[in-house]
Amino acid sequence: MGAPLLTAAATAAAVATVHLRDPHEAGSYAFCPWLLLTGVACPGCGGLRAVHDLTHGDVAAALSGNLVVVAVLVPAALLLWLGWTRSRWRGRPFTSPLLSRPALWSLPVLLVCFGVARNLPAGAWLAP
Repeated sequence: MGAPLLTAAATAAAVATVHLRDPHEAGSYAFCPWLLLTGVACPGCGGLRAVHDLTHGDVAAALSGNLVVVAVLVPAALLLWLGWTRSRWRGRPFTSPLLSRPALWSLPVLLVCFGVARNLPAGAWLAP
């Protein structure tokens, strides 16, 4: 049970940091190198703001910050962690449909499509 608990503790510390240090304030965190070099938002842009807003209970603002982080990555990470913890508790190997080959291939495709869409005029509502 050590690895899932250590992962939970590290994640809780990271989320607590984002909760306490507002990424909406300019200069509170480092800059996005992709945004700086290209001038377009990457798929992760707005992710810290989304997590910050989630920890403050503002789901609408979190979805506006980064739809994929809120609707896909956070739930997937939580489900994977719960399944991993349950498997460790029962002493069984961990398997999940989220780790299947199609699911793992679909994630980069989703991120590329999201990254492109949020930088197009029609997808401006996806931008952070």
